[in-house]
Amino acid sequence: MTTLMRNLLEIPENYHIAILPGSCTGAMEAALWSLLGPRPVDIITFDVFGNHWAYDILQELRLENTHVFEAPIGSLPDLSKVHPSHDIVLTWNGTTAGVVIPDANWIHSSQEGLVICDAISALFAMPFPWEKMDAIAFSWQKALGGEAAHGMLVLSPKAVERLKTHTPPWPIPRVFRLRRDGSFDQNIFQGYTINTPSLLCIEDCIDALSWGLSLGGLPALIARSQENLRTVEKWVEETPWIEFLAQDPRTRSSTSICLRFPEAPDDWALPKAIANLLEKEGVAFDILGHINSLPNLRLWGGPTVESSDIRALLPWIAWAHKEVV
Repeated sequence: MTTLMRNLLEIPENYHIAILPGSCTGAMEAALWSLLGPRPVDIITFDVFGNHWAYDILQELRLENTHVFEAPIGSLPDLSKVHPSHDIVLTWNGTTAGVVIPDANWIHSSQEGLVICDAISALFAMPFPWEKMDAIAFSWQKALGGEAAHGMLVLSPKAVERLKTHTPPWPIPRVFRLRRDGSFDQNIFQGYTINTPSLLCIEDCIDALSWGLSLGGLPALIARSQENLRTVEKWVEETPWIEFLAQDPRTRSSTSICLRFPEAPDDWALPKAIANLLEKEGVAFDILGHINSLPNLRLWGGPTVESSDIRALLPWIAWAHKEVV
């Protein structure tokens, strides 16, 4: 499976791939608990999950030399302020905000610290700068449409060197442990999982990976997701009562497409009424935005979604808006 994953995602050959328990959360926590400590940390957060990682670093690991670069939902913080000698922790695509980091040009070409990235809703649907990343966490759930409980962690050679040379001062639960006998536990990245994953779920993931490769690989998956975003963009341009939550068009996510209502930007009643009505009609399910975000509707635009289905949905949103306003 990891060979198919490497081929579809175009992961560099010298990067190591592991299956971990606990979905993307488990993989991300394993990276944070095992890798952080020897350098100051710059945390970039602009959505709910970025705030989760900031909380864990500040309140659970209690790292003192930590800097949080935070932006309101819908925006990105000033990425130029991160320091090349610091470790960086970030979410590439803000699933709850509909905001994506548009490029990695702000990461220094001679970055000394590690870059630890939650990439769950970006991979399989967007270009991704593997060469700038050192620990990348994701699952099969979001853009691939697979089962959610198992996580993936990809490590660069620089991250592996950190594991070989750095012993964290805190106890690490077994499910987060990437070291063994004082060094990098290579077995985990050679198919010897920490605990036994569901082999049925792995077979399902293999089918999904094979499907992606059969379409033409990563470029084809990215094109499908981009077409979904363009479909929504065209409709938003023609619809005066709705807008993207992402303020800068360059930062619009093509997977987690979040739409807000200018007439009620701080009121959940309108998007809740529309989402409930569409679910009652059997048109759309679970399109209400994350409760800890700003009031919005969230449409999934990943490569498993057909643009024809997006086009079919949009007139229904207009109908529901007219019904409830």
